[in-house]
Amino acid sequence: MRSPLGRALGLGSAKGGTDHWWAQRVTAVALIPLIGWAVVSLLMLGRLDHDALVQWIDRPINTIALLLLLGTLFYHSALGIQVVIEDYVHVGWLKVPSLMLSKLAHVALGVASIFAVLKIAFGI
Repeated sequence: MRSPLGRALGLGSAKGGTDHWWAQRVTAVALIPLIGWAVVSLLMLGRLDHDALVQWIDRPINTIALLLLLGTLFYHSALGIQVVIEDYVHVGWLKVPSLMLSKLAHVALGVASIFAVLKIAFGI
């Protein structure tokens, strides 16, 4: 014998889903030309050995586009994995550590990838 409001409390929107949804869509759309550029650009190289890739990354336009691709890709991936964990991990004590580990892994891998590109680009 609970009221409709009483049944709905705590089950409704947290007022943050719209931003998350839009961020996922915007990053997905941004990834289309970035991945297309990467595939076409790498295919035009002819050879994909270490020296050719280092020279490719060393060009400023390629460095900037690759950094945009990596940042967008890791952010989009983090958003997607967060949704999967929130939707499918139902054990309360496991959900928060899973979200934290996912964020940490995405940030660590993203920073390492961006660092590697910058190291190659600046010849350090």
